Amino acid sequence: MGKTLFEKIWDAHVVQVVPDGPTQLYIDRLYAHEVTSPQAFDTLRDKGIKVFRPEQVVAMPDHNTPSDQQEVINDPIGRKQVETLAKNCAEFGIKHFAMGTKDNGIIHVVGPEKALSLPGMTIVCGDSHTSTHGAVGALAMGIGTSEVAEVLASQCILQGKPKSMRINIEGTLQKGVTAKDIALYIMAQMTTSGATGYVVEYAGSTIRNLSMEGRLTLSNLSIEMGSRAGIIAPDETTFEYLKGREYAPKGAEWDKAVAYWKTLKTDDDAVFDKEVTYKAEDIKPRITYGTNPGAGIAIDETVPTLDGLNEAQKVQLTAQLDYMQFKPGQKLEGTPVDYCFLGACTNGRIEDFRAFASVVKGKKKSPNVVAWLVPGSWLVRKQIIDEGIDKILEDAGFELRLPSCSSCLAMNPDKVPAGKLSISTSNRNFVGRQGPGARTVLASPLVVAASAITGVITDPRKFM
Repeated sequence: MGKTLFEKIWDAHVVQVVPDGPTQLYIDRLYAHEVTSPQAFDTLRDKGIKVFRPEQVVAMPDHNTPSDQQEVINDPIGRKQVETLAKNCAEFGIKHFAMGTKDNGIIHVVGPEKALSLPGMTIVCGDSHTSTHGAVGALAMGIGTSEVAEVLASQCILQGKPKSMRINIEGTLQKGVTAKDIALYIMAQMTTSGATGYVVEYAGSTIRNLSMEGRLTLSNLSIEMGSRAGIIAPDETTFEYLKGREYAPKGAEWDKAVAYWKTLKTDDDAVFDKEVTYKAEDIKPRITYGTNPGAGIAIDETVPTLDGLNEAQKVQLTAQLDYMQFKPGQKLEGTPVDYCFLGACTNGRIEDFRAFASVVKGKKKSPNVVAWLVPGSWLVRKQIIDEGIDKILEDAGFELRLPSCSSCLAMNPDKVPAGKLSISTSNRNFVGRQGPGARTVLASPLVVAASAITGVITDPRKFM
């Protein structure tokens, strides 16, 4: 019987299988940021252990980084975390992309764009959205702080082998539908726990036709339905994206690497533990109405009602709607918004800014909206300026900010005030995620752009 893509990468990295226990898995790349790494480095220091293979570790601050200026972090906790990361990297000999330098950005944006993430790799980071890197054909998983210490000390990790799932999307996407909408649609169908315990491979004609940026967005959101990782088989789109990037193989090594990468696909006779298929034609631009990413609807639909729900479901839906200040059966299109956020490791890439600019070009931002447009890296910011997108944004009344996780989470100055409604391209709409008491509607860059112009939740197809 053939193997799935996941099994091929997993099997190639097995060091040993513990009887009646986990697998010792070799890790090719560890990413570290300022939030989950300090305790891991302290563990090594306490035990007198060095980093085993520092050349395979890359670190950068991103969660606490301000997007308005990067001379100083005013929050003392955030400042200490960023300073501690720099000190740990200097002490243990780890590559460190410091705040404000050309190499810095959100770790899950920088990794692929520098080709530090490559097909066939095992990649881990103390951050749930490490699944992003699966878009290049890598097995990429978020891990805990104690596991970060494991990898620093041994370049290995102990893991139980997940089950395998393939999600096929077939057909042609409608106008105004993006990879973000695909992800929100899948989560609504499967729920936020529907893929728990699985590594998900995304396949089908729709996936093959996605750009690399779109694939990164889709893989980024894999964790939001409970999956251990999301992965997409590398193909010509992958190779074209990676070729010539800073850390990509060069010359004969590139040809050798591509020859191997072409073998990284699921065999025709491989069997998945679970397989589902969706039609691209069924997917419309989407928004969320609740406090988890699976609580979403097509933008022209209405919020679910309590009809037909059991008591537990009624309590859950009522609690979500009470927090969001929405009503059962309400149509959200036309609802006033206070904040608009474009960015995050979900939608902070150049394609996202091109999409946003395509909607706002020649128009003006609503005076009632505060907008944060935050590139995912300094390279993305440079691309925005080189392509003249910054001028389009400026003419429409928007400010291009500095690379940061920004308003994705309330760990830096870009916090949404209590009670205010934000429409956001980020990955989570949990209670208080964008700020204590803040309300978040997740959407694509196109939906956020249309809403920023009108000042209300708006279907972007009206501008297309």
